[in-house]
Amino acid sequence: MHPSSSQAKEMADESMVRNLAAQAEAIWPQEEPIFLRHPPAGHVLDVGCGTGEITARLAAMFTDAKFVGIDLEEPHLDRARARCAEFGERVRFQVGDALALPFDDASFDYVVCRHLIQAVPDAGRVLQEIRRVLRPGGRVHVIAEDYGMLLCHPTNLDSDGFWQRLPPRYAAGVGCDLHIGRKTFTLLHDLGMTDIAADYIVVDTLRVERETFARIWEAWRDGYTDSLEQYGGISREEIEQRWREMIDCVRDPRGYALWQVPVWTAAKPV
Repeated sequence: MHPSSSQAKEMADESMVRNLAAQAEAIWPQEEPIFLRHPPAGHVLDVGCGTGEITARLAAMFTDAKFVGIDLEEPHLDRARARCAEFGERVRFQVGDALALPFDDASFDYVVCRHLIQAVPDAGRVLQEIRRVLRPGGRVHVIAEDYGMLLCHPTNLDSDGFWQRLPPRYAAGVGCDLHIGRKTFTLLHDLGMTDIAADYIVVDTLRVERETFARIWEAWRDGYTDSLEQYGGISREEIEQRWREMIDCVRDPRGYALWQVPVWTAAKPV
């Protein structure tokens, strides 16, 4: 277990590879226009790059930029290297800690940080480190998850009984903040960042293929059920029933499911 990763066990599980692939498939069509609003250029850092799903998409789109991806999980980095081999030396990957970035001050023109700050013991420190390595005028793009922004209907057991109860208990047990999405504006403001904007990617059963959405929740189920049983305060039987009902709801033509994903962008003052 790495001290900088509150969810190290889950991040290393094979389900995380499936999760990252399904999340990218669901999120990218709405996230791409956010990147186009402020195109990555120069030297770009991807903090918590995982398997390189988004690094590869960005490298293909922004062909004049150079990319460095960091992550704590070497197996993920191996997958990222294979995925991005076609880009040659323009894209590289290395082990790196988001709470202590292994780069000099003002090293990058753009920093991407997706699906990470809800999984660390100190989200504010990650944002401080990102600001430090940004050059004046550089920009940051952060997906800051918030597990108070999920629901589905119909299910026999109300989905709020899952999403509004279990994530805070799990977060307290492992030492992270699963409601960091709503707090990110204040953190960026207090760091003196400017041009702060919030976009909300809507992953729901109207905008995303039901099967893609179901794969996300199936990967979460497979990777997190053991920890939810440990910290959630309810039986494994109930946890498994809730997952089953919610995933069935996603696939049900008359069911509706929603995951709102906050995306924060900002600039470092010149």
